Amino acid sequence: MDFMAANQQYVYPEPDEIRIEAVLAALADPVRLDMVRQLADAGTEISCSGFDVAVTKSTLTHHLRTLREAGVIMGRQQGTARYNSLRRNELDALFPGLLQGVLAARR
Repeated sequence: MDFMAANQQYVYPEPDEIRIEAVLAALADPVRLDMVRQLADAGTEISCSGFDVAVTKSTLTHHLRTLREAGVIMGRQQGTARYNSLRRNELDALFPGLLQGVLAARR
């Protein structure tokens, strides 16, 4: 990771900017849904390299960006590592029962 990438600031939608269409589209992909399940199961942050997914690094970056732009996850930088967390409280407040139902669906 180069210096610019390590110091890149990401913009996240405010809760009132999160749209159900974007959330559903982000969760419709099996890899992204699995990543959200991993975050929910962990109950804590997961580093970008800590996700157990069978995709390339560039594809993982794409999936993380899609989840971030939809408002499903947040991230924080610590040194050269980026830690991702599920925006569960915001999503539960905006769309009651949605995340619970999606996560409870058969795998």
